[in-house]
Amino acid sequence: MASRSRWAARLLFVLVLLGALYAGLVIFEDRFIYFPTEEITATPADAGLEFEEVYFDTDDGLSLHGWWIPGRTGDATLLWFHGNGGNLSDRVGILELLHAELDVGVFIFDYRGYGRSEGSPSERGLYTDARAALEAATASSGAEARDIVLYGQSLGAAVAVELATERESRAVVLEAPFTSVPDMARHHYGWLPVAPLLRTDFDSESRIAGIDASLLMLQGNQDEIVPVNLGRRLFDAAREPKEFVTIDGAGHNDIYLMDGYVAALRSFLRSLEA
Repeated sequence: MASRSRWAARLLFVLVLLGALYAGLVIFEDRFIYFPTEEITATPADAGLEFEEVYFDTDDGLSLHGWWIPGRTGDATLLWFHGNGGNLSDRVGILELLHAELDVGVFIFDYRGYGRSEGSPSERGLYTDARAALEAATASSGAEARDIVLYGQSLGAAVAVELATERESRAVVLEAPFTSVPDMARHHYGWLPVAPLLRTDFDSESRIAGIDASLLMLQGNQDEIVPVNLGRRLFDAAREPKEFVTIDGAGHNDIYLMDGYVAALRSFLRSLEA
């Protein structure tokens, strides 16, 4: 009887612990996924770039903020989906590089809850933001939606994948993409049974085969956030035509500074023109 009581007490303890873990995930899950900042610390003007401030509305009534940086040739327009941290002002350096090296026009915006955009981030909300951003990008650039290249970084790669499965685009570029949020949780917190409890999926692996456009995937071989094997697994699930480029020495946030990044992107964009 004493043995049964001990096992019952242990089981009760485990159930209480799991219940507390689940309650904590429900309350704090978004804080482990989204890391927005409100202050705009730089603009393209600080890099000597011409740009336009753009405010546009989502289908659920929020106002989002973005920038349109015209290209010098007009040959390509990128719709940029940034990662889960900071806001669009943290990407001025890469905007300067793209303008200087590739002459491309870029429409970049902040998701809900980031920078000057209203609301709070969520998976469904970011998908809604992406659809509104595509319309705003076409209005600013004058390009047709099917002529715009979708470019997603990290979490933004998942947003780009979702949009590309439902809207026609010229091509898709994914930088440091992952298969799903539960897979990322298993990689970083494998010692905790959190993955099955997550409400947020961003399940690109199950969606990416629905993309009917040329695909380029870029990943640093020293990426400390997204393991290369998750990027490779996502690549394997995608349809042709596709290309996977590993950038030697690149981590998660410095990939655009490394040799090979600009060359890979330039080669891909030129192949689209051909």
